[in-house]
Amino acid sequence: MEQQVNSPHYLALSGGVGGAKLTLGLSHVLPAEQLTIVANTGDDFEHLGLTICPDIDTLLYTLAGINNTALGWGRQDESWHFMETLKALGGETWFQLGDRDLALHTIRSQKLTQGGTLSQVTHFLCQQLGISPNVNPMTDDPLKTIVKTTQGTLAFQHYFVREQCRPVITGVEFEGRHSAQPSAAFSSALHHPYLKAVIICPSNPFVSIAPIRSLPGVDKALNTRPVIAVSPIIAGKALKGPADKMMRELKIPCTALGVCEYYGSLLNGFVLDEADAHYSQEIEAHGVRTLTTQTVMKTLDDRIRLAEEIVTWINTL
Repeated sequence: MEQQVNSPHYLALSGGVGGAKLTLGLSHVLPAEQLTIVANTGDDFEHLGLTICPDIDTLLYTLAGINNTALGWGRQDESWHFMETLKALGGETWFQLGDRDLALHTIRSQKLTQGGTLSQVTHFLCQQLGISPNVNPMTDDPLKTIVKTTQGTLAFQHYFVREQCRPVITGVEFEGRHSAQPSAAFSSALHHPYLKAVIICPSNPFVSIAPIRSLPGVDKALNTRPVIAVSPIIAGKALKGPADKMMRELKIPCTALGVCEYYGSLLNGFVLDEADAHYSQEIEAHGVRTLTTQTVMKTLDDRIRLAEEIVTWINTL
């Protein structure tokens, strides 16, 4: 136990698909006891009487090796009889829930209703799916990402899924952020005496990472810890999700440099794709170290290689 406590620790902050790819790589590179994964829960919502946690579920399915690689979300080998029947009965079908996926949401909702915290329920699901290390929610308290648009305010899933990101975004706010507290696992990792680095995964800075940072005391603690971020923007585009569209509409340069400048003084290091190597010198002139490498993760080998490179680089900072 003493050896584990004194070992270097790493904290990964993640949204959905992009972040899940890197956390999978990290889980192959680091012992489970040296890695804490914290998931954004600002996307969570109640739907059809169930508690849905999209980013947690993407992490769970990816780490368990049962994610739907064709769709990019949900479970593999999925069927859709529930949704077909729901549609025939005139129910809401804008948010797709597969038959296998429904089982997880049902178990979660039951355990939450019975008094379990989201952390406890998520750890239970990790055990059932054979996942190590644990995935941890950023908070056990309600916190909702609200997207402000030219068409009014929208709950995140309404903006992202129902409206398919079409409305022009003017800002983002986090309902409940003043009263929500970081989960126990998140707080423990953030203040771990042997924390080597906080790794901000290649997730959307505005709606995946910003909700985590909005929790009381988190940014203050991050400013005292080594923090590195992996750019979710490559050659001016997001590989997945609306980050590039959001950056343009928020008048933030849609570049890797723009992401780095958005995080600002929070960062000690920044990981760039080879396509954006020309930004390295400018970033380093502001006191942020850079690692330039191939960051596109198409295969498991890509994810492990990138994770290995990042951990090795962190040890040189």
